[in-house]
Amino acid sequence: MSDQAGSASAPGAMPNGRERSGSDAPCYGALDLGTNNCRLLIATPSGKSFRVVEAYSRIVRLGEGLSASGRLSEVAMERAMAALKVSAEKVRRRRVIKLKAIATQACRMAENGQEFIDRVFEETGLRLQIIAPREEAQLSVAGCLNLLDRSADAALVVDVGGGSTELSWVDLKGEGLGGELSTFVASKLPIKAWLSIPIGVVTLAEQFPEGAEPTEAWFRAMVDRVKLDLAAFRHADPMRPIFDEDRAHLIGTSGAITSLAGMHLRLPRYDRSRVDGIWMTRAECEGAANLLLGLTAQQRADQPCIGPDRSDLVLAGAAILQAVQELWPCTRVRVADRGLREGILMSLMSESGGAKRRKRRRGRRGKPMPQAAE
Repeated sequence: MSDQAGSASAPGAMPNGRERSGSDAPCYGALDLGTNNCRLLIATPSGKSFRVVEAYSRIVRLGEGLSASGRLSEVAMERAMAALKVSAEKVRRRRVIKLKAIATQACRMAENGQEFIDRVFEETGLRLQIIAPREEAQLSVAGCLNLLDRSADAALVVDVGGGSTELSWVDLKGEGLGGELSTFVASKLPIKAWLSIPIGVVTLAEQFPEGAEPTEAWFRAMVDRVKLDLAAFRHADPMRPIFDEDRAHLIGTSGAITSLAGMHLRLPRYDRSRVDGIWMTRAECEGAANLLLGLTAQQRADQPCIGPDRSDLVLAGAAILQAVQELWPCTRVRVADRGLREGILMSLMSESGGAKRRKRRRGRRGKPMPQAAE
């Protein structure tokens, strides 16, 4: 992973990146500014994984209207900036020693994307890095490592964002899936093929505005639109026999897919501990989508696992998932309430662990060992 400005010492970190005094473990931060959401995760290393100490998420719709205008609107930027200021304050308060802050499709696509990134630094001190789709796909897979079923031969990780969807075909019999912080390198995961399409829940919903009530024909049009981009991609074809023989499974990571899972479970309120990692069949995914199709926008907004901020987007997410399932059929789908941020944290902690080991080795060879930058 590149250790560029986006992964520099966090605003408010101790000088030279050293750990603050006291017995508290060092905190690492991952910030993901997407087309629809702004998400922050702060965690400390814990064995082969990490322990979350603070999580923050806000729907900001940074990419609202972007597909039509080609620019981030002032209103959308203000919404995002408000969430980023909250995030920056949390990073300072937790005295995060290393932060990677990324921006994805909205800032990649917008004419004024870099201008907004510069403004974010001026107003918050956060150095956002616009990452490429390939890195986004790698980080999504990395964040879902613990949900991969190693008894299967392959998995297709589907990260449905607001402005794009990343798909990664993973060889589960290949090397590089240890997932331990001491050896983890996202770029070396056994991803046999990957695809990023510029269609997410926001862009698809804007392209296919909903009428007074959702209809099967309207939903079908969204599914078919997504399938156009997916069907044109042929680099994953060598893995088709694995999927045809049902020796693979899907992992779906997005707010829309976790909302579908919440509907399937009929939860009285959203509960991550019950959603993250559950298995759904393809029929259950389609059943949850059909249930949503029978509701008006207001009725969807009243659902505890959807809410007003996601009510006009959840069916677009269901359409993207269905398009993938029709072209790459799998009996089983695992729902992930995790993804980019978790992948970023694993990478940051792995980098720090590797630096410590190199310093220890130099020290054992008799060379002066510099003070560790925790």
